[in-house]
Amino acid sequence: MSILLKPFITKYNTAPFQSIKNNFFKPAITSLIEDTKKEIDVIVNNKNTPTFKNTIEALEYTGQQLDRVTSIFFNLNSAETNDEIQKIAQDISPILTEFGNDVTLNEGLFKRVKHVFDNKEMFDLNTEQNTLLDKKYKSFSRNGANLNEDKKHKLRAIDKQLATLKLKFGENLLAETNTFELLITNIEDLTGLPEGAMEAAKQLAESKDKKGWLITLDYPSYIPIMTYADNRELRKKLALASGAKGFNNDALDNQNNVLKIAKLRFQRAQLLGYKTHAHFVLEERMAQTPEKVTSFLNELLEKAKPAAEREFANLQDFAKELDGIDQLEKWDSAYYSEKLKQKLFNLDDEQLKPYFQLEKVIDGAFMVANKLFGLQFKSINTIDKYHKDVMTYEVLDEKNELVSIFYADFFPRSGKRNGAWMTSYKSQYIKEGHQERPHVSIVCNFTKPTNSKPSLLTFNEVTTLFHEFGHALHGMLANTTYPSLSGTSVFWDFVELPSQVLENWCYEKEALELFAKHYETNEVIPMELVEKIKESASFHEGMQTLRQISFGLLDMSWHGIDPSNIEAVKTHESNVFKDTSLFPDVSKNCMSTAFAHIFQGGYSSGYYSYKWAEVLDADAFEYFKEKGIFNKQVASKFKDHVLSQGGTENPMTLYKRFRGQEPKPEALLKRAGLIK
Repeated sequence: MSILLKPFITKYNTAPFQSIKNNFFKPAITSLIEDTKKEIDVIVNNKNTPTFKNTIEALEYTGQQLDRVTSIFFNLNSAETNDEIQKIAQDISPILTEFGNDVTLNEGLFKRVKHVFDNKEMFDLNTEQNTLLDKKYKSFSRNGANLNEDKKHKLRAIDKQLATLKLKFGENLLAETNTFELLITNIEDLTGLPEGAMEAAKQLAESKDKKGWLITLDYPSYIPIMTYADNRELRKKLALASGAKGFNNDALDNQNNVLKIAKLRFQRAQLLGYKTHAHFVLEERMAQTPEKVTSFLNELLEKAKPAAEREFANLQDFAKELDGIDQLEKWDSAYYSEKLKQKLFNLDDEQLKPYFQLEKVIDGAFMVANKLFGLQFKSINTIDKYHKDVMTYEVLDEKNELVSIFYADFFPRSGKRNGAWMTSYKSQYIKEGHQERPHVSIVCNFTKPTNSKPSLLTFNEVTTLFHEFGHALHGMLANTTYPSLSGTSVFWDFVELPSQVLENWCYEKEALELFAKHYETNEVIPMELVEKIKESASFHEGMQTLRQISFGLLDMSWHGIDPSNIEAVKTHESNVFKDTSLFPDVSKNCMSTAFAHIFQGGYSSGYYSYKWAEVLDADAFEYFKEKGIFNKQVASKFKDHVLSQGGTENPMTLYKRFRGQEPKPEALLKRAGLIK
């Protein structure tokens, strides 16, 4: 346990994964909470008049070891969990919530923070210090510091319940994903499936001592079936299983968790004086109000819906002509879309995959980062990993100085949740003149290499890798004084700009030539394929946009109203989806019970931010295209005004400093082919 109680004596102060045992976490976190309380007591009991330095800055640097240990623990709970870790998470989440409340409801501490806040003009603060002061003050006021004792007590109880419910929601979802296995014993049932997917399914079956082909709900297994399997009944079976996650009225059901989370969030917002949870959340976002979000989504809906309906009608006609399908169902969407895409563009993922070997795509992302920002990535094997599949790198600048440590974890396994994300094991900050560099990680779920083939990515997976790598660059290139303002610690509807803008390089000939090379012949991807990728980029963009809007509206429907009268999750959801639905509803399926982004992750009242950030990224990339996609001047402006600045200033101020103007939605609508 003692290994977790002090800064790590390792190369670059990296996490000593191999020396940490699961049973170290709970006692270490409990002990570090006590240490942090003592640090806070020193601030509270300081007899000197509160100043920025002795109160705000002192508070910023409390609990640093606690932050490191909890980040390691919760990152493991997402990427390499097991029953023991999940049990510890259930135990420590309420303890950490309670501690967070102890801090924000500490009257003596708030009194000092408020004194500095009320007298800020006396302290001659710079922009970053002003932002930190504002953030610290709001961390109290937005968490109940101005409430009376009775209301503070209620707030603590709500926060404790929410911490447990969110964990339970995520555990149920992971268990549902892991529980489902479909063994196929007749090869005819898998007609249409690409050879690589067949081989992966066979290897998975063998790994579990089964004969045949094993299909699961993990994306690398699920997506090829939905996209390529000719067997409609098989697609239906998988789609129904996936769509019913958390909605089976059994021990893993999430309906009650959804209702409780939504209602508790509303009660919490009301206690704090906000109309709804969305009003509370959006106060700290670029969008600012639920009304603005809803109007933004509806404006996009107006532009996207006619295109989506045209695309759907074409797809329906195509399926009827091809296979006599009278009614397109949800499990037909990816399959016939892929077939139509092949017909229109003579392009399919299987044609592209040989050019996207994982290792080469990683190198490609590194080369793009080198050309834009002068970064070098060197593989390092002298630091600990939490799993043998994890790749580790030193990231250096042009002067060979350390910029960051980078972890990359690409393959699915049973202890890892689905999807892709970027996270951090250590923040960047500057303390007493010393520059602490960050430790950044990206986690994905790509197809593993098989006995005969390396890991070959679909084009969608290529853009996913670049997306998460964009987040990683935001973390790596951070250059702020304070850890809580560093890297991706920005407004939630701004955080997707660096990730989404980087996806654009995947469509550019100049970038693709760096890494899109055939895994057997090393031949560069033919330019006609590049042209087809670009042409097909806006294929079914209306339908895709409608889908994203529907998720954003669902999020706002749970969080932008009083949900007290909602009794049935499915009924509520069906009402919300009526303006955005194209496919017939499936009564046994429910989106909310598996909507981890908003009920487990941090996207509640924030799902709209993907589309919001797309407006920013389309506008930003237009600037790169005007000057050249590897233009050093534009890249430097992006690094200096966006990537390095974290949350030190209002994001619109930072964006305008980079771009010279506010973003215009026209760039996105044009790119999506929704306007000429």
